[in-house]
Amino acid sequence: MIPPDRIRLVRGACPHDCPDTCATITEVQDDRAVRFYADPDHPFTRGWLCAKVRPYLERVYAPDRLLYPLRRVGPKGGNRWERITWEAAIDEIATRWKEIIARYGAAAILPYSYSGTLGLVQLMICNARLWNRMGVSGLQRSICGAAAEAAVEATLGARWSPDPADVLHSKLVLIWGHNPASTGPHFMPLLRQAQKRGAYVAVIDPRRTLTARSADEHIRPRPATDAALALGMMHVIFSEGLHDEAWLEQHTIGWRDLRDRAAGYPPDRAAAITGVPEATIIALARRYATMKPALLKTADGVQRHGNGGQTFRALCCLPAVVGQYGVRGGGLSYSTSGYVRWDAEAVGHASECPPTPRVVNMNRLGAALTGEVRDPPIMALFVFCANPVTSAPNAGLIVQGLLRDDLFTVVHEQFMTDTARYADIVLPATTQLEHVDLHKAYGHRYLQYNHPAVPPPGECRSNWDVMRLLARAMGYTEPWLHEDAEQAICGVLDATRARNPLLEGITLERLQAEGTVPLSFPPGRDVPFADGYFPTPSGKVELRCDSLRVHGLDPLPEYAPPAEFRAVGDYSAHGHPPSLVLISGASHHYVSSSFANQPSLRAKEGAPFIEINPVDAVARGIRHGDEVHVESARGWCRLLAVVTDDAPPGVVIAPKGPWASLSPDGRNVNWVTPDALADLAGQSTFHSNLVQVRRAE
Repeated sequence: MIPPDRIRLVRGACPHDCPDTCATITEVQDDRAVRFYADPDHPFTRGWLCAKVRPYLERVYAPDRLLYPLRRVGPKGGNRWERITWEAAIDEIATRWKEIIARYGAAAILPYSYSGTLGLVQLMICNARLWNRMGVSGLQRSICGAAAEAAVEATLGARWSPDPADVLHSKLVLIWGHNPASTGPHFMPLLRQAQKRGAYVAVIDPRRTLTARSADEHIRPRPATDAALALGMMHVIFSEGLHDEAWLEQHTIGWRDLRDRAAGYPPDRAAAITGVPEATIIALARRYATMKPALLKTADGVQRHGNGGQTFRALCCLPAVVGQYGVRGGGLSYSTSGYVRWDAEAVGHASECPPTPRVVNMNRLGAALTGEVRDPPIMALFVFCANPVTSAPNAGLIVQGLLRDDLFTVVHEQFMTDTARYADIVLPATTQLEHVDLHKAYGHRYLQYNHPAVPPPGECRSNWDVMRLLARAMGYTEPWLHEDAEQAICGVLDATRARNPLLEGITLERLQAEGTVPLSFPPGRDVPFADGYFPTPSGKVELRCDSLRVHGLDPLPEYAPPAEFRAVGDYSAHGHPPSLVLISGASHHYVSSSFANQPSLRAKEGAPFIEINPVDAVARGIRHGDEVHVESARGWCRLLAVVTDDAPPGVVIAPKGPWASLSPDGRNVNWVTPDALADLAGQSTFHSNLVQVRRAE
């Protein structure tokens, strides 16, 4: 036993891409973390962590952690390295960047990052300050929720969601295209409690997920047809007079236009499109319109197809039709991230920097590296907080681009990821236990400060520390490029508090002392939109959103099949069995590709697999446990078949996350996913994916 007086407790926050943003406690003895667990006093974490993060110390003390800077030896992708000093690494990076800028201009340099951490310092500030000062290419970070975020802000004006505990007031909960049991598990005890109080829970999802198994009803539309289902429900609600006309008149723009649009989706047409029986659509619409409060809870995933923006627009409209915005226990639960938007100038100091010369969509990384982006071409890539070879679409094309001899690639990472293997220089990164940061959640309404618990092992350095080293090597003297993490947090927090009353009384010192601090909602203002005001141009819910015309979008929500689905006839014209729609949703034990190299979690998740319905398996001669060849217009991979009716006929499911380098064929599911863009905000289209599946030879 360790004597209690030798233990130091350090408060922190989970940094990973999950709405729960759990508060954590690390017990430290002699500068080594000996226990890691959830803060029992946090109102949402409530003393337990998910299966992914619970064994976090295995990650911190993993024997394969990167500890020293490395330089490639031999051909790209050969995974041969030599250790170098930090001084040599930074000098080489700065020298190469200066040469590229002199020859091609700063636009030839592309930083690539996403959600390896969600911290203010180690992600947001690192996404902005150095790159703004250099004047390099911008990155459109639209791989996850871009269309949903744009749709919510166009319709409602802001991403404001209820407190998760407000579900205890709900009589009906529609969980639409969302599996919180795997991707936001701290909501599940609240949902179970709501059910015990009499709430009716319906899950709308093609796959029978862990969440769907405990629902009162599971409705399974065909992939990418959710907009037609929502419009079909609106048709029933309007035609039967179940809409809240008084609320619509007072609080919305374009409700009669929406009614006319919904008139084109009678239940028989909606059923033909979605595969959901006509009687089920009618019953669901009546239930949604009459069981109040009614909460529609959704998340990122349902919009990752060609019609994603319009799909989310349709979902945003449903609560308005039945007058459920501003009602405790009702409305839309998507994201709380809009309550605090960090002051952009304090984060990035863009006004003091050259203009961003161009923006590259991250979903098109492979295309950008192989010639789509020219004048100048991309000559240098700096990757941090991301692993695109594993997590981005059309991974084979990304690898092709990374193999270019004239591309200079730097990866700052904790492990030798699939992407790091193709780098010229690899820099060792800290974990959450080893640096300072500040986190806001997108699933609850607290800010959380992360204290460093232990010293970094080896020569690991944080993202922000590396940015400061690079700024110095590039000769930049602006003070905001050299602040420490606490100074950076204080500056952004103070600037944001000056215009956001929800941060009243929240200071750096208070965050450091308390760890978790709630946003300051005035009495009676904690239910979003309860005052009837929506921060749109009209001050109302914009059911008809004319501003979307500039994006080439119909101002009313509409259903359209993704382009790849419209081409199904051509794709299946060679005597193959009909194509299947592949959904590559979240793994239960990984956060995208994070944790997918951790042995204990790999053992729990199992070998990379694909779920296939028994009907489709029989038609292809596939048996449970067979190795199958999965192929699309982009490429192929091999997976183990799981024959199950959790997948509906015509649909296969292969969860994302497994690393190609740890798979027998050196590939993963993203070798077959499309890099086409959706209808709004440059959204990814992972689920507009037609594949052929056959037994492997």
